[in-house]
Amino acid sequence: MTTATLDAPAWTDKKRYLWLLGIVVMGLPLYGYGLYQWTGLSLFFWLTPILVYGLIPLLDGVVGEDDSNPPDSIMPTLAGEKYYRYVVYAAIPVQYASFVFGTYLAVRGDLQWHQLLGLFFSVGMTSGLAINVGHELGHQTSPLERWLAKIALAPVMYGHFYVEHNRGHHVRVATPEDPASSRFGETFYEFLPRCVYGSIKSAWEIEARRLRKKGKSAWSLENDNLQAWAVTVALFGGMALWLGWWALPFMILQGAYGGSLLEVVNYLEHYGLQRRKREDGSYERCQPHHSWNSNHTATNIFLYHLQRHSDHHANPTRSFQTLRNFEGVPRLPNGYAGMILAAYVPFVWFRLMDPRVVQHFGGDMSQANIKPSIRARILAQYGSATA
Repeated sequence: MTTATLDAPAWTDKKRYLWLLGIVVMGLPLYGYGLYQWTGLSLFFWLTPILVYGLIPLLDGVVGEDDSNPPDSIMPTLAGEKYYRYVVYAAIPVQYASFVFGTYLAVRGDLQWHQLLGLFFSVGMTSGLAINVGHELGHQTSPLERWLAKIALAPVMYGHFYVEHNRGHHVRVATPEDPASSRFGETFYEFLPRCVYGSIKSAWEIEARRLRKKGKSAWSLENDNLQAWAVTVALFGGMALWLGWWALPFMILQGAYGGSLLEVVNYLEHYGLQRRKREDGSYERCQPHHSWNSNHTATNIFLYHLQRHSDHHANPTRSFQTLRNFEGVPRLPNGYAGMILAAYVPFVWFRLMDPRVVQHFGGDMSQANIKPSIRARILAQYGSATA
């Protein structure tokens, strides 16, 4: 059930121009260097992580939540407004400007080690945030937007996400078979390698199966994984030819860090939640209560309403400006930005989230997606209807 839906004549998108901040944040490494040149303060090389890990969680606490929904009658008009598509498109050239200039600065800038480290985190974080641009575009149906998704994913070396997320994660979400759904009692550091390996493997198998049905090899140029990875190879290769091979370690490491930001978001989106299994072995359809949600305003602006995750899984092709809040769905205690920090510290994460998972299932943990090695202990500890 959706909440706080306003009457159509009275409704306006109060965040209409705030969505432009999604473009602004892509340029943070550029602004940071400009501020360093102006002030001489090396702190500005760290501008992006200061904003994402510090300011945005603080704003989520100060500004609070927005649970309002656009009225159903205005949805088709709102979804068709080109303005929102252009806002997403415009983030990509700014993302690339930060990536190219940041890599140039890392190789040719004669930076001190702490400046280089700050630049690494700033560029990598920008690349990681751009995965959400690729996510938004990859769910659309036009060939242009799907290619833009692959381009947005190239600096972070995550082109396979385009395949696995749409045709793997959305099919298997909130089941033990989904590498991108975290399990109760699983730390982020256990989840990360499982998800990275499982997602690449899944993406390759999905495309190989699709191409096999067409009578073609998995190594066909029609393979979406190969197309997306080729953009990364061309980008990194071109940068290395220009700047020398020393550019490669910086690009690879910032990409790995950026990819870890996607995976920490994956970690918190479905933690411990599981769809019921039917007698025939299939799972029930994904429902709103199979995702953790948040209406914290600041993070929602920077992540294009990604925190309204239940509606996203119910309507994967729905554009970000039309995603709705639901009543009665699992709620995170803070926005994604703040919860990422908690996920980095396992005992903090477990203290915050484990009681919420138990409460969500009414104490019947047999319904939860539990880390296999601790499942028997958890069922014995909490009891279950089927233990």
